[in-house]
Amino acid sequence: MTIKRCPNGHFYDPDVNVSCPWCAVPADDNERTRRINPAAIPVAGNAGSTVKLSPRNTSSSGSSIDEGHTVAVVKRRTGIDPVVGWLVCVKGPDRGRDYRIRSEKNSVGRADSMDICISGDDTISRNDHAFVVYDPRKKIFRIQAGLSRGLVYLNGEEVIASELLAAYDTISVGQSELLFIPLCGERFQWETEQES
Repeated sequence: MTIKRCPNGHFYDPDVNVSCPWCAVPADDNERTRRINPAAIPVAGNAGSTVKLSPRNTSSSGSSIDEGHTVAVVKRRTGIDPVVGWLVCVKGPDRGRDYRIRSEKNSVGRADSMDICISGDDTISRNDHAFVVYDPRKKIFRIQAGLSRGLVYLNGEEVIASELLAAYDTISVGQSELLFIPLCGERFQWETEQES
């Protein structure tokens, strides 16, 4: 497997994706802007006429299309959004603090909007520095490189795409080192606990 790096620094497998899946920019395209000929763009239908558009996220009747939040599968099944594991900061500005991991995809960054907000370390990207994922079907945890410029390390090795997590693995982001502690897995699962 050959790994390729796009101009924005993202890594991807060219055998799977023709261009970078993270930024959807052709990998070999070094031009930032291309001049196009407006006459070459086909115009169909109502050329020159004004078309009334509905406000974003509303139907033609005016009601909201997406009225609720997306709900995780575990929350839908159990009625709760339970903790499935923790990250504990063992090195860095937030040393001693713990962070809850929920089922499915957890975003890691400095912003309050992140699922795992590590606000004390200004070397961590605000948004999507990394993702910690718990797959309730396979009962496994993964660490994924984020969408930001910052790198992610698992036990001292750079995370290029996605790596399996095991109990007490260390994740390094910015100046922080986080210890991974799972709750769910082969021995315990929230869905089975509710059914008992």
